[in-house]
Amino acid sequence: MHEELVDHLARSTPLNRGEALRVIQDVLAYFDETTEEFVRRRHRELQAQGLVNAEIFERIRADLTYRMVAPPQLSLRQLRRIVYG
Repeated sequence: MHEELVDHLARSTPLNRGEALRVIQDVLAYFDETTEEFVRRRHRELQAQGLVNAEIFERIRADLTYRMVAPPQLSLRQLRRIVYG
């Protein structure tokens, strides 16, 4: 799995091959998250920080533009529907 990348990380960082592989797997798992999973997770995280929904949904909309595979632009209403159904 991604042997060239594992080798590159092992050569260019203090990581050994096993550590480099784990880092790659963690990064790939992070970006494997669907848009819906990301929106729900971020909503929970931001809510736990004490933010209110108006702030939360604006922040999530901004965060989505920086995802690895940019999802379609979602309205605030669409974001709310993902969270609350």
